[in-house]
Amino acid sequence: MSRLGLGTMLWGTVVDAESSRDLLAGYLEAGGTLVDTAHSYGQGAAESMIGTLLGDVVARDDVTICTKAGIERRDGRRVVDTSRGTLLTQLDTSLHRLGTDHVDLWLVHTWSDEAPLTETLGALEYAVTSGRARYAGVSNYSGWQSARAYSLLESARVPLVAHQLEYSLAARDAELEAIPAAVALGVGVLAYSPLAGGVLTGKYRSGIPAGSRAAMREFPHFAADRLGRRELAVADAVATAAQGLGVSTTEVALAWVRDRPGVAAPVVGSRTLSQLRVALASEDLELPAELVRALDEVSD
Repeated sequence: MSRLGLGTMLWGTVVDAESSRDLLAGYLEAGGTLVDTAHSYGQGAAESMIGTLLGDVVARDDVTICTKAGIERRDGRRVVDTSRGTLLTQLDTSLHRLGTDHVDLWLVHTWSDEAPLTETLGALEYAVTSGRARYAGVSNYSGWQSARAYSLLESARVPLVAHQLEYSLAARDAELEAIPAAVALGVGVLAYSPLAGGVLTGKYRSGIPAGSRAAMREFPHFAADRLGRRELAVADAVATAAQGLGVSTTEVALAWVRDRPGVAAPVVGSRTLSQLRVALASEDLELPAELVRALDEVSD
């Protein structure tokens, strides 16, 4: 798959049908192949929008589709359910929305203590052996959780190939346990929010601009979670590095994540085609080793 994934978390809410078409077309034109979505994105609208574009903007076999199950919105509440019945029901719903008989990669969206891990993984095993999913993975697991899932699936002869988690210069907790586990097991990391929700683009260095994610009611905790003193200091360092290289802050932040050990691809959730084109430009950027060391130090 391509080294940069196209995220669709905002499709069906912030991103409308026309914009989604433009985003997918621009992404494909640049050589992108990985489209990441989930059963819960836009309460199903994201998958449905992708489904309308398959066979129109792109042939089904020319794109790698990753979707997730285990989270949904009920009466405005976030509900986690990783039981076998719910996971497989959500997968069948996802396939119907997408208009396909299989997804290339299916992930459990998050860990839950409410369902036995063997039951959760039994759904992944069945999805792969029944042909509904080509490969299986997890998302938002800790290191020990992903290692345990890997070993259980390995005994069932179903490989766990991917772990999707938050990872950026502003959010490096995954390096403590989850990423070392992925590297040791040969599991590919899909890094979501590689720009820390836009913080590393520098847009919040002088406040919260209108129309930004932090100003949207869909993300009520964004400012408190991502606009702390440390995050803004890292954003300043990225801006300084970008100025020295003569490139955008987006390119620097994405190139840093892309080249980290274990990372298969950062997943970017661009809202506009212009934002996506800036992100895609990171493909041509190789960060100097001394600059990487400086960014590592300031963000550690």
